[in-house]
Amino acid sequence: MKKIQFTETVLRDAQQSLIATRMPFEDFENILATMNKAGYYSIECWGGATFDSCLRYLNEDPWERLRKIRKACPDTKLQMLLRGQNLLGYKHYPDDVVRKFVEKSVENGIDIIRIFDALNDIRNLETAVDEAVKRGAHASGTVCYTTSPVHTLENYAKYTKQLEEMGVQSICIKDMAGIMGPQDAYDLVKAIKETVKIPVVVHTHCTTGLAYMTILKSIEAGADVIDTATSCLSGGTSQPATETLAFTLRQLGYDVDLDDKVLKEVNDFFKPVRAKALETGLLNPLVMATDTNALNYQIPGGMLSNLVAQLTAQKKLDKLDDVLKEVPKVREDMGYPPLVTPMSQMVGVQATANVLTGRYKNISKEVGSYVKGEYGKAPGKVSDELKKLVLGDNEPITGKFADTLAPAFESTKSELGKRAKSDEDVLSYIAFPQLAEKFFDARDEKERHTYTYSIKAIKEG
Repeated sequence: MKKIQFTETVLRDAQQSLIATRMPFEDFENILATMNKAGYYSIECWGGATFDSCLRYLNEDPWERLRKIRKACPDTKLQMLLRGQNLLGYKHYPDDVVRKFVEKSVENGIDIIRIFDALNDIRNLETAVDEAVKRGAHASGTVCYTTSPVHTLENYAKYTKQLEEMGVQSICIKDMAGIMGPQDAYDLVKAIKETVKIPVVVHTHCTTGLAYMTILKSIEAGADVIDTATSCLSGGTSQPATETLAFTLRQLGYDVDLDDKVLKEVNDFFKPVRAKALETGLLNPLVMATDTNALNYQIPGGMLSNLVAQLTAQKKLDKLDDVLKEVPKVREDMGYPPLVTPMSQMVGVQATANVLTGRYKNISKEVGSYVKGEYGKAPGKVSDELKKLVLGDNEPITGKFADTLAPAFESTKSELGKRAKSDEDVLSYIAFPQLAEKFFDARDEKERHTYTYSIKAIKEG
């Protein structure tokens, strides 16, 4: 029977979804050697929001964190999530920065780079995929799943064929909102498997309660790898449980090469971590529950939370239903972008503004940039009204926006001088300048303190 492989997400997407990526290295350091023995296809441990969170909240060097994980897990593939031309930030970067970031990610320990673009604009994946392949990494080309009149099986299959021709070694279906139903999954995986010859990976979330059924139908249709999380940090806005699906798939006759004893050790280790997060309020029990709003509104759970927070801050929560009705209208006006970062934020903010101040009376800077073509090509047609308001008589950018950006790595390295101790520091600064500066200051202060303490100890003999 077919072998199904597992990517364990507890170190990245599971903790990002449940506790806002606030898990410090020390919380999982002592289980890494055990995880290395579990038999995972890969451990997703880097990228996504981990980079930002290390600098912003945890006072950790994200590059050092990766090196430590690599050292502790020499036998297991390490995986990261990369937003194509956006890298790990929220804007597009020039090609030289993208190439250097991919180079250093591989050099510091990454084996598999899952690369996606929020618009499924293949041009925004080309540079990252090319560099990943050149550096000997596994480039996993990603399809952001959504539903709309322009997101058809035919178009998805065509896109995956383009990815395969680009050189990716696997295709990942990324269902960030957990809205892909079992039949949707079966049909999509089947269409992709009939189109490409490379493995298919399925990533979803338990938010709407569909995930387990969706995963099983995906496997029925031919999926090769699934994303799961150790059970105590599974469910809710996280992924389905590793142990549960390992048990189920074995019972159905599939070959699952995981060590159950090790899986139990891993889960037992993370139970106190979860307990601490619950006690401190970092883990809100609400995110562990099933929320079917995404099925009704086609809005991811995180986006819905942001809308509620925005309206509450403005004392306009009574307008929530109006905003929820406006979201699909704005999305249609914008050409049906998938509701994934940063598109979900753009659509939500604009829908809120439309309800509170009048339709397109105030157009956000980000939506303006989107309409100008700075994020890539819209999946569908942008409304004439929106184009007229933003562009006037001008035309949007038709080429790849990054081609208009000047190289930035060497100039930034020169600008930082001795402030940056490595190329990795330069990349941290380019991605998050203010956060990197703060981290550099804290690191320098720590080094000064350590040096002073050492000199004092030597003098005192």
